[in-house]
Amino acid sequence: MNDADSNAAELASESKKRSLFQRMKEGLTRSTRTISDGITGIFTKRKLDRATLDELEELLISADLGLDVAADIVAAISKGRHDKEVTGDEIRTIVADEISVVLDSVAKPFVINDSKKPFCVLMVGVNGAGKTTTAAKIASQAKAQGKSVMLAAGDTFRAAAVEQLKVWGERLNVPVISTKIGGDAAGLAYEALARAREEKTDLLLIDTAGRLQNKTDLMSELEKILRVLRKLDPEAPHATLLVLDATTGQNALNQVDIFGKTAGVTGLVMTKLDGTARGGILVAIAKRFGMPVHMIGIGEGIDDLQPFSAKAFARAITGANETE
Repeated sequence: MNDADSNAAELASESKKRSLFQRMKEGLTRSTRTISDGITGIFTKRKLDRATLDELEELLISADLGLDVAADIVAAISKGRHDKEVTGDEIRTIVADEISVVLDSVAKPFVINDSKKPFCVLMVGVNGAGKTTTAAKIASQAKAQGKSVMLAAGDTFRAAAVEQLKVWGERLNVPVISTKIGGDAAGLAYEALARAREEKTDLLLIDTAGRLQNKTDLMSELEKILRVLRKLDPEAPHATLLVLDATTGQNALNQVDIFGKTAGVTGLVMTKLDGTARGGILVAIAKRFGMPVHMIGIGEGIDDLQPFSAKAFARAITGANETE
């Protein structure tokens, strides 16, 4: 690659980074406002004393970052700064840096293993989290990468979910495997995997019914789907994505716990971050579970399902300057 090509590639990369940060910043506006405005209110012409730190800790906890993360941030800020004047911008940068430290270890790209034909992905989560739409968006992105994709409408309880996936299938020109309403979801998953193997499909995405994590019968059905898939492929599913609705706040912690134990969740996708001031819950989840975060949803569009960037998220949610 010559110098001109190298410079062009570097500029394109920088443009993409800026675009991601801007999109994330716009999508996280409500969460940003909670933290950023709160910091401004606390640190306007004030010295860093115990009362100020207590106020900041309360703000961070109210933003759903969690007790442990809030305490760590306050400790980092107080070190060497006690009784000194600090600005809101300084605090925002420190908070962003501390959040980034927590998130760095869990920010993992979603990778389709080409040695698996198909790479089988099971979508799980509670009602209304956005599993079906997320599956379609992942399918769209895979198609754009030149991969063959198949969708399986495993939410056999809701006709609307099946129809929604079929509409997406037509739009993306990918096959959708379905069964009658009320049919056996495990049988449907088996049929989809068998067909995808036969056709050497690159990616199989299996949607499932939304289920509350405290409903043992529905969670048992999820375990049955896993057992049936493993009759065909002992390693299937190759990824189990838990889709979390950011607007549920602290309840998301319980969902990660239960679904993680029941379904063997391998990674997280957090949706609806554009519609809540509770985006900080992702930090609390990362701190407690250390589970990979692959993608976040910051809008309704296909392109609004973004790869998760720890630094971009941390700076967007705190209102810290991108280049600091």
